[in-house]
Amino acid sequence: MPRGYAGKFLDVDLTREKIQDITIPEKTLYQYVGGRGLAAKVLWDRLGKQWSTVDPMGPKNILTILTGPLTAIHPGARVCISGKSPLSNGTVGSTTSSEFPMELKCAGYDGIFVTGKASDPVYLLVTDNQAEIRDASHLWGKLGEDTIKILNAEVREELGKRKPNVGLWREPGIIYVGPAGENLMRNAAVLTKVAHAAGYGGYGALMGSKNLKAVVAKGRGPLPEVAAPKAMEIMLQRYHKRLISMDRMRRWGTGYVGWYFGAVTSSEPVRNWQEEWHDERSMTGPRYSSRFWVKPYWADFNCSRSCMKVSCIKSGRWKGDITDMPDYELEAYCGTNLGIFNPEDNIHISAIIDNLGMSGINGPNTMGFAAELYQRGILTKEDLGFELKWGDTEAFTKLAWLITNREKIGDILAEGTYRAAQKITKLKGVDVMPYVVHVKGIEIGAHGTRSNQDFTKDIAYAASVQGGDHTSIVNDGYNDLSSVFMDSAVFCSFCAVHDLMWDFAQVVTGWDLTKHKFCTDQGQRIVTLQRTLLLLGGPDIFWDPDKDDDNPPRFYEPLPTGPYAGKTTDKAFVEQKKQEYYAASGWDHRGIPTTDTLKRLDLADLEKTVKGLRK
Repeated sequence: MPRGYAGKFLDVDLTREKIQDITIPEKTLYQYVGGRGLAAKVLWDRLGKQWSTVDPMGPKNILTILTGPLTAIHPGARVCISGKSPLSNGTVGSTTSSEFPMELKCAGYDGIFVTGKASDPVYLLVTDNQAEIRDASHLWGKLGEDTIKILNAEVREELGKRKPNVGLWREPGIIYVGPAGENLMRNAAVLTKVAHAAGYGGYGALMGSKNLKAVVAKGRGPLPEVAAPKAMEIMLQRYHKRLISMDRMRRWGTGYVGWYFGAVTSSEPVRNWQEEWHDERSMTGPRYSSRFWVKPYWADFNCSRSCMKVSCIKSGRWKGDITDMPDYELEAYCGTNLGIFNPEDNIHISAIIDNLGMSGINGPNTMGFAAELYQRGILTKEDLGFELKWGDTEAFTKLAWLITNREKIGDILAEGTYRAAQKITKLKGVDVMPYVVHVKGIEIGAHGTRSNQDFTKDIAYAASVQGGDHTSIVNDGYNDLSSVFMDSAVFCSFCAVHDLMWDFAQVVTGWDLTKHKFCTDQGQRIVTLQRTLLLLGGPDIFWDPDKDDDNPPRFYEPLPTGPYAGKTTDKAFVEQKKQEYYAASGWDHRGIPTTDTLKRLDLADLEKTVKGLRK
């Protein structure tokens, strides 16, 4: 077993209430690393032959909960959640920070594969080299904050009874779903802590479909050994020194760019992307920190970047609401996207989204879409039960609950923006697809392409195997797959020191891992497999590369306001860059992997399946 790995995985069948330890060959770990890559491999091996018929929210789908060899050793511990996506029908490696992956590794496991469906609500408790399925009926329907409080108390008490000589047990690591996941809202998130979430992919709905409320881990063992311990000490010193020196991120977190991406780069969603520019100084870090921050440095295990903050509303109608800063994505999607430019209201909507268990990007994307339909008279007060106007925080609070509980038009909106648009088009007899801001069912991150001033440009989303996921875009380097490595290794991209991380990986694993080797071998293998699964799709939606490898229609409309007014994404240039990217990836002109590429990447077992996708 290579260094950095605990050495085994949990295989859990909820239908049969069966749990067993399994191992994965070192060759597979080397080729796919962990996290995002290993998830795609396991999904292909187990479901590939029937992929197009597998219901993402059916018992056959596999929920993968995975660490990687660098998890909890490299600064910024994260866990990767994956499976067949309820939104895209492909796969997304969705990661989130917390102590959970460290606790899982210290319990002796690199990850968990969950199949089947429990007859009643359950949670999985993982302790030192063992796991058990426990009743969660008392947790079903609980909001996020209540779920954490109950599980922290319950598990600590139980472990104290089992091993009283240990002393006072600290809180376990927990991942969980809120009511949104329980009610199978397709863009529900898997959450941890109060406001951390693996949002892309809709895996909260996958957990909910399995009647799995939470997974709790508490381990008392050590982290796995590394290949070169002395070198590791030196590397960690260098890492933490560099991370601590990055003062602006430590001081303000990503929320400091809430004004910048609107006013300077004109790339922030405003009223469902009808605009991308604003000059509202209220959306700046100091406006949040001076009034609402109660914990300015909030770090997860082994993280010296400390970019998360905690905000609390201390008085008024939203008294008691707690969330992170919010970070930039939620400042944008729970703020400007809804026409909200008041920090207090932004914090409130963010807290509601977290507590209900929605993805803070995907869920409010759907809410903004609904508001634009109301603005245009396509949705009415009768559909909603209330008026829905831009900037009306109370109305958007009602809308969040309406969607979560699948009431009235909320039952359709809970299907995610793309599927909801299809249904509303039929229901209203009006084509609403031009107002949908998604790529392959995945709602776009809060970074536009029209001004060409953000890090998301031309084919960033259009060619991504993870659709609208802004953390895994195709950039100008084409073959720079560093984000795939970080999602597979698994650690936080904000803690990545790019000139050190490849040496760090070698020191941990003992493998000859270089950027060039990963980006031409393991990384290409992972994205090629993900690409294949995405194009196989099904059973309700299939993506046509001839038309669906593209940006949302709105990104071809000229920006109406701001310093880049009139600018738009160049459709012809997108097509040109797409062809260049396909060629660089070893895919044909439609983005289908070639026979030679499959052979080179040791993916020859895909040939028969991929052959059916070629024209």
